Amino acid sequence: MGSDYDEEPGGLKTPKTVESGAGRGAVECKPPQCHLQRISKTQYIIVGYEHSSLGENGIGSGIVFERGKRAARERGRFIKIGLTGANMLLGIAASIFLLVSALLSYTFTRAHTRLIRPQQSKTKLPPGSVGWPYIGETLQLYSQDPNIFFVNKQKRYGEIFKSHILGCPCVMLASPEAARFVLVTQAHLFKPTYPKSKEKLIGPSALFFHQGDYHTRLRKLVQGSLSPDAIRSLVPHIESIAVSSLESWADDRITNTFQEMKKFSFDVGILAVFGCLDSYYKEELKKNYCIVDKGYNSFPTNIPGTAYSNALLARKRLSQIVSEIIIKRKEKRLERKDLLGCLVNSKDEKGQSLNDDRIADNIIGVLFAAQDTTASALTWVLKFLHDNPKLLEGVKAEQIAIYESNGSGKRPLTWPQTRNMILTYRVMLESLRMASIISFTFREAVADVEYKGYLIPKGWKVLPLFRNIHHNPEFFPDPQKFDPSRFEVAPKPNTFMPFGNGVHACPGNELAKLEMFILIHHLVTKFRWEVVGSQSGIQYGPFPVPQHGLPARFWKESICQRQEAAEASVEEDSMCVRAKDLKWPRVVISEAANKPSADGAIGQGPYRPTARDLGENWGFSAARENVPKP
Repeated sequence: MGSDYDEEPGGLKTPKTVESGAGRGAVECKPPQCHLQRISKTQYIIVGYEHSSLGENGIGSGIVFERGKRAARERGRFIKIGLTGANMLLGIAASIFLLVSALLSYTFTRAHTRLIRPQQSKTKLPPGSVGWPYIGETLQLYSQDPNIFFVNKQKRYGEIFKSHILGCPCVMLASPEAARFVLVTQAHLFKPTYPKSKEKLIGPSALFFHQGDYHTRLRKLVQGSLSPDAIRSLVPHIESIAVSSLESWADDRITNTFQEMKKFSFDVGILAVFGCLDSYYKEELKKNYCIVDKGYNSFPTNIPGTAYSNALLARKRLSQIVSEIIIKRKEKRLERKDLLGCLVNSKDEKGQSLNDDRIADNIIGVLFAAQDTTASALTWVLKFLHDNPKLLEGVKAEQIAIYESNGSGKRPLTWPQTRNMILTYRVMLESLRMASIISFTFREAVADVEYKGYLIPKGWKVLPLFRNIHHNPEFFPDPQKFDPSRFEVAPKPNTFMPFGNGVHACPGNELAKLEMFILIHHLVTKFRWEVVGSQSGIQYGPFPVPQHGLPARFWKESICQRQEAAEASVEEDSMCVRAKDLKWPRVVISEAANKPSADGAIGQGPYRPTARDLGENWGFSAARENVPKP
């Protein structure tokens, strides 16, 4: 068989003519009238036109063929149809589209490469993998329990490794020393970072998004209004909210525990922020906040009617409501010591006050921070107590002793009593460790940073992995076991950070603990509960909660009913304990013990009751001491 190509000087080949023996460099096609035009040493492009309609095997004008391709060799077969003017335009458009796509692909690939492989440096990047371009390893993260993703990474690469999730190159840190490096000692090199879509809903002036003087000023105001001295007067008000909430659950219906805890936490948050508030404003805040809450984790789009679009509108309304409340306070010249009062009355060194928008941003930020995390923690406490009946009896015994000291509930709880719930506090701490509500936090490197021989490039996200640290057997033996007794001894520094660490640690952790103490007290002394359905599984939204929000039934139960049940039972492990048989020590906690340490660590105060203080009724060894303070 003869060659389909003619030789040219230098070894170039040009397709022979098909019918008419046209000149070198073109192929004449019949039918229709068209030809191949050489555009480079290796490529030819179809050009031509015809007035007939397209056939079934058509090829449009502008299609490029490489020299030697089958289509170019098979002569007349590859052009079977005519090319109209419209088809020529279509082919040209297709060519332009392909060219633009290629250029964009090249540009994005180069950008991705620059992010993943920064400029040459003597320091190497941490080990790890970055997955696919753009997507990274986000699918792997969300196709399974995120905690499994991080644990497997740590097992493979060690305590510092790189990844690429949520569109960002990241460095993950799974050691206490690394977490302290980022959050405390070198915090100025790592700024807080959040998605812009979430920043819009909370408010760009919220203290969470800032560093420096503005953050320091706002943190002092927020932390001051939520300090132990500031919130001790809230005990009877929080108690009233807790009792009302629990009463509404006890109607033999299946309750979504997490959703009910969110309502409770929100009401406490409103109390701490606004104090006593008109019912109209309270309901308006609730209604609009719920809309914002629903849109917070939705796809960020401004299309009308979508969850995110509705959330943006509700967020504007929240700012308007806060402004109205501020105006009324100023008109009535009310000076209150709640968070709103602290923000309204504050002035910087230049005598400047915060404007209403900044006040609204910080108030809404505090409500966001206070609601889901505390609600999730309380939900886990209920689950763990439900799953550990003997431990539940221990907590009941502790709370019944307090209940009896108040004249069988005739007198309200007091601040000192909430600081004397030792076993309950250990249960809370172990629940926070097991669940690790804040599994990690996001920071962004503001400059190239070197840590332990590895480079953390400027602009990369940095994630201290709290849960990996909380579940490290080196710090917490048998970490998958729920064991509150491990907190008879204060954890090693920086190994337990349920409220974060450093200057961005949760400023409202004392309020969170207080509302948890109060609700647990009334729950275990007046109610029973039973989990309904599956008792395993975790869902994320974004904080971890038991599957389906822990559906449960709640029943009201009096102390007398429990005493009768205890007397009727001959089992040593009876689920009921007679209050008159309880022997629980009275422990007085000094005010100095309530002062947090410089880095927000737990258990740093002078008060550390020993196991002998508590007795050994609940399986705690007297040899272990230094209990973290409530």
